[in-house]
Amino acid sequence: MFAHSPVLILLAIPAALLFWIWRKNGNGHQVVIPVDESLMTRNRLWEYILKMTASLPALLLAIAVLLLAGPQQLSDPKTKKKLTNIQFALDVSGSMTAPFGDGNRYEAAMEAINEFINYREEDAFGLTVFGDHFLHWIHLTSDPSAFGYATDFLGPTRLPIWFRGGTKIGLALEECSKLLVEREEGDRLIILLSDGYSADLGGGKDIEIANKLIANNISTYAIHIAPGSPPAQLLTITNRTGGEVFAAGDPSALKAIFTRIDKMQKTKIERIGAESMDNFKPYVMTGTSIALMFLLSLFGLRYTPW
Repeated sequence: MFAHSPVLILLAIPAALLFWIWRKNGNGHQVVIPVDESLMTRNRLWEYILKMTASLPALLLAIAVLLLAGPQQLSDPKTKKKLTNIQFALDVSGSMTAPFGDGNRYEAAMEAINEFINYREEDAFGLTVFGDHFLHWIHLTSDPSAFGYATDFLGPTRLPIWFRGGTKIGLALEECSKLLVEREEGDRLIILLSDGYSADLGGGKDIEIANKLIANNISTYAIHIAPGSPPAQLLTITNRTGGEVFAAGDPSALKAIFTRIDKMQKTKIERIGAESMDNFKPYVMTGTSIALMFLLSLFGLRYTPW
């Protein structure tokens, strides 16, 4: 392939020169050579050697035309990791201060989140905290360093009572959905971490929210960080959106759940089409070789007697 194909018409010039060189009579040399007017001029080998050396400038001209035409080649097809946009919805209601392992439920949840994002390279992560209200603390970003500083600032004991008085899971899911819809590239995923029952999922609200998530291609996973079974509404939402709900009775179970989610949401590789790129190297190398051969042929093969 050539970037400027019309330039190739100029190849007619070196082609004409080569035709003239190889068609002309070898007995009448216009430039005197050491073996002219001798019996060696009748040697067919010398005639071919002289014509070959005379053809080298025409070949160099042909290489120059090809370079002007801009030779191109297709690069090898590439692959890249397909981005997954993961928005965490973290419950920070007062009940999240309940003991859980060596700390409380909130601290265990944040520790598990930070471990999860460390081995999900090149994905985008966001963090929304909620109680009776919600706050998008970290908007979707491929730089997860902000999560490491969030733990000390977002603890339930550090937030005002009016913010952490209840648990509105439905509100959190709808607000997280709005953020994910803004991301046109990549898959969309919500991971909900909560320890309570949400009153705003009753009366068919869970089905309504699930349908909205499905319409926006958002999968949802839920982790119930408390003893007992998760609320039935979470089962409805996760099952309908292609996710799953888990119960974490201790910190080790919580980390195992994140490992399982990672396996279920496997990294996807997408193929990128080959790109057109310059391909000058073989033509430059060929031209350089021809030029060197022509220079060497000038030493002793031909001479100008005047």
